[in-house]
Amino acid sequence: MSKARRLAQIWGSDGNAIIAALDGFGFSMNTQGVDYTTEHLDKLIANGLDAALVTYGQAKTYEKELAKITTILRVDASINAYDSSVPVTDQFFDVKDALKLGAQGVVCMTFPGAGSREQFSHQMLAKLAKQSEDWGVPVIAETLPFGYPVTTKESNDPKYIAAAARLGAEFGADIIKTRLSGEDTDKEIIENASRPVLALGGPKTDTLTYFKFVKHCMESGAHGVAVGRNITQDKNPAGMVAGLNVLVHKGGTPEEALSVYNETK
Repeated sequence: MSKARRLAQIWGSDGNAIIAALDGFGFSMNTQGVDYTTEHLDKLIANGLDAALVTYGQAKTYEKELAKITTILRVDASINAYDSSVPVTDQFFDVKDALKLGAQGVVCMTFPGAGSREQFSHQMLAKLAKQSEDWGVPVIAETLPFGYPVTTKESNDPKYIAAAARLGAEFGADIIKTRLSGEDTDKEIIENASRPVLALGGPKTDTLTYFKFVKHCMESGAHGVAVGRNITQDKNPAGMVAGLNVLVHKGGTPEEALSVYNETK
C-alpha cells in the first residue's frame, strides 16, 4: 500500500483528524482512563474518532477493538517510567513492527534544544523517515522543544516551538504533532511546520474552555487534534469525541460542541 493511501486512512475526507492518544503508559505509570477508553472504542468511533495512537502492547492486547480504526504505533518510550517528567526516551520499535501489527503509521518524539536527546531523537526520526519511504508508512513527529514537559519559558516559546516543528519536517516527518498556546502566534507555528499539524491535547480545563482552545487551533490552520487525557480522563469520552467532531469536521462553534457533548452518552 502506498503512503498516500495510508495517509488517507489517518485523515477524514475533509483532510482533518481526531486522534485519541492512548499511548500514555509508554511514558508514565501515572496514566488513567486508557484501558476503559480502549475497551469502549466503538462509542468513540461512532461519534467521529478517526485514529488512535497506541503502544505495541496495546496493539496486541486490544487487537479486536483496534481492528475497527486506523492505528498509529508509538515507537519510542520512556526509560524511566516512574518519572512522569519523561527525562529520557529510547526507540524500541520501527516501521516493520508497525506493519506486522497492521498499523497505518508510526509516531515518535523529538526534543530540539535538549542536548544529546536532540541528536538521538532526530537520528531516530531520520531513520524512520527513510524506512517510511521504503514501506509507504507515514511518520508523525511529536516535536517538543527542550523536553517533554513545559518547564521553562523557552519550552513554551512560539519561536522555539515553530523551529522544532520545522526541524521535524526537515528530518522527514509527514505530519507534525506539537503544542499550541491558544495565541495568535500559533498561526506562525503551523505555517512554519510546512506539514499538516495536529495540535497536542491541550490543557485540562473545563469542557467549554477546552472546546474554545480547539476551535482556535482549527482557525489557526491545524488539521486536527491528538488528544490524550482530555478524552481518556473525561467523564464522558464519547461526548468529548462528539464535541471535537463538531469543531474538527463540521466547523461548528464551541457552544455547539458543548451542546453535543452534553447530549451524547
